[in-house]
Amino acid sequence: MKGIRFSEHVLPHGIAVLVFLVITILFFRPVFFENKSLGQHDIQQWSGSSKELRDYREKTGEEGLWAGTMFSGMPAYLVNIKWSDGIVLGLKKVLSFFLPHPVSHIFLAFICYYIMLLSFRVRPWLAIAGALAFGLSSYVIIGLSAGHNGRIGAIAFMPLVFAGIHLAFTGKRILGFGVTALGMALHLRENHLQITYYLVLLVAGYGLMQLILALRAKQLAGFFKTLLILVPAVLIGAGTFFGQFWAITEYTRYSIRGPSEIAIATENTSGLTKEYAFQYKYGVWEPMTLFLPNFYGGSSRQFFVEDQNSKSYQALMQSGDSKLANQLANATSAYWGPQGFTAGPYYAGVLVCFLFVAGIVFADKKYVAWLVPLSALSVMLSWGDSFPSFNYFMFDYFPGYNKFRSVNFALVIILFAMPLLGLLGLEKLLTEGWNKQSQKKFLWPVSLTIGLCLLVIVAGGAFDFLKSGEEQLPGWFKVALQQDRLGLLRSDAWRAMGLLAVFAFAIFALLKNFIKASIVYPVLIVLIWADLALVNSRYLSTDNYVRKRDNSVLTANAADEAILQDKEYYRVYNLQGAMAEARTSYFHYSLGGYHGAKLRRYQDLYDSAIIKNTQKLFQDFQTGIPQFEKYHVLNMLNAKYFVYGTDRGNVIQNPAANGPAWFVNEVLHAATPAEELHLTSYINTKEVAAIDAKFKVDFGRTTLDTISTIKLVAHTPPYLKYEALADGNCLAVFSEIFYPKGWHAFIDGNEVPILRANYVLRALEVPAGKHTIEFKFEPKPYVIGNKITMVAGWLLLLSVLGCLGWSLKKEK
Repeated sequence: MKGIRFSEHVLPHGIAVLVFLVITILFFRPVFFENKSLGQHDIQQWSGSSKELRDYREKTGEEGLWAGTMFSGMPAYLVNIKWSDGIVLGLKKVLSFFLPHPVSHIFLAFICYYIMLLSFRVRPWLAIAGALAFGLSSYVIIGLSAGHNGRIGAIAFMPLVFAGIHLAFTGKRILGFGVTALGMALHLRENHLQITYYLVLLVAGYGLMQLILALRAKQLAGFFKTLLILVPAVLIGAGTFFGQFWAITEYTRYSIRGPSEIAIATENTSGLTKEYAFQYKYGVWEPMTLFLPNFYGGSSRQFFVEDQNSKSYQALMQSGDSKLANQLANATSAYWGPQGFTAGPYYAGVLVCFLFVAGIVFADKKYVAWLVPLSALSVMLSWGDSFPSFNYFMFDYFPGYNKFRSVNFALVIILFAMPLLGLLGLEKLLTEGWNKQSQKKFLWPVSLTIGLCLLVIVAGGAFDFLKSGEEQLPGWFKVALQQDRLGLLRSDAWRAMGLLAVFAFAIFALLKNFIKASIVYPVLIVLIWADLALVNSRYLSTDNYVRKRDNSVLTANAADEAILQDKEYYRVYNLQGAMAEARTSYFHYSLGGYHGAKLRRYQDLYDSAIIKNTQKLFQDFQTGIPQFEKYHVLNMLNAKYFVYGTDRGNVIQNPAANGPAWFVNEVLHAATPAEELHLTSYINTKEVAAIDAKFKVDFGRTTLDTISTIKLVAHTPPYLKYEALADGNCLAVFSEIFYPKGWHAFIDGNEVPILRANYVLRALEVPAGKHTIEFKFEPKPYVIGNKITMVAGWLLLLSVLGCLGWSLKKEK
């Protein structure tokens, strides 16, 4: 190819890929050399939630679609479903060089950010540095260690979307079309709509910038021509996610992310509550951790008592009161910020912060006007109710914003923007060269960043270094704790100042031609890598790895084994944090689970009725006389076993559980959802059913003959089969969760309407006689949407290959 020179167009990118591979492999050494995997908490929970679905797929080759082992049953859309997205998955594997999941997400973040910086005409050596800055931010590493694989994967592909969009707006529309379609498909496949929301904000800002530039240049026709190219690219990429998007959109309405049917009218009823959404937020000064990771002490998992050289440890040892020392040991956490718990700060890198300031000074003003306001917005969003006037407004009025929690995730915007603006600024500085004007400008990032470090060193002691509640600690212990925390902060500031001095001198030496570029560029890359890698090692060490089997396979304890001897269909209620653990779901059908988007009605039931039954249960345990027949809500959910520990003796069998299905003697009609929930909380669910009046059940009170029976004879995730014998027209209630979309009921092969009973359960009107009853879950988002997903996948492949081929042909 005459138009492509190896040394200029191939070699630098080959070196970049090699650098990214080496750093990925070295950073995750136990994965590649010790056959281990990250011990991700959320993945361990997912393992429990998805066990039944994975087993069903392995056994039948089909998708289970319904997660029956947690929260008494819910759609599996956000748990574990394989869609017809094999083409997108294949493209992801090729782009990731077939590295193992999930550490491949780091490599993908490198590659995608590198491609984006190249599209912005940043030279390859600087693009390598920027890619490392993005992929090695502690935001990414901490998220991956926690098991937030979808979130980190979605973040990794954000730059690829931008690369395509920017290529299209800078004259390479065909290549931009293909890259945008590919980026959107890969990003959406990770299925993290909160990150997609932040991506949309970034794209909107970029689009506004391009619109203003087009207006000023009187080139609106070109702007809209580019849009006409990009819109079908986005649609093709989004089409590969169509089935999932349809399913999620449908499900959201019925989940805790959707409207509440019983919320007080004056409260927000279209999404999460403010308290829940803002539970994980940053304090007002906490974004300073982007610059100094120990500004608030670092991680809640770090304790000074573990360091014999710390003031806290020495103070406890000298107290002479071993009992008090043991009590105070847990108070020696290094973190003293406003969050209840944090695995670690979101650290952008002190050198990245330096580059960001340099970008503000040197980069084209159009990029500054785009990225700086959005960076400020991300910080304000991360504050949550630490900045209530702004964020309450956003929560109540900004479209879609109240669907998401963990608002500190919004910092992904500034973490995306900082390396981009910084490298654009450095590229501009190197292109224009060293002169009097650039010399003055260069003093700004140097003086601001080093000056801030000096300020922290000198005036850092002005902080009190105490989190809420620690004011009551003994004075002698508080002094030691404050000294340790101040020491961490000052140590970070000294470290940062040293890195800044070397980094700034390297750039200065390059500009003045004191040192060759072939030496300076690797130095800059190594400095950025070392800064971030050393900080990340505080929060991700060899202790975070486990044998591969240990991360996905759980071992049954004595309590599990005792329950598993019962081969009938029942549910287990774990009394130790039922709504925040999925281990029980690995072995049993559970009343609880672990999920951020459980069904809204089930959450309502838990908050108002299951909790009351549980309180009654605990009271009875204290007296030693459980009144099982009084736990009406637990009984209707078929909670046959209560568990409160790991030993066999920690299992209590409930003889009063209603079973999989039963006939009732009486129906009470409820005029409102609130009344329906209220009735459910107090009726004897074995005898009476509360039905919403809109279902128009023509059934009042009757006396059932003892020959009337109903029995579950077969069940899989998407299918249940019962045999029933009814003495007369009866109402059957099933201990299965009612979901209005996708479930179909059949009596002797004829479809019948499914009623909702007791706020969350299914019910059917059953005529007299002997019958076969079946429930089948056949949701349209999967049945129809999956076919559209598959077609879009083929369109994507053709688009990517066609655009790539056309672009290569043009380069000849």
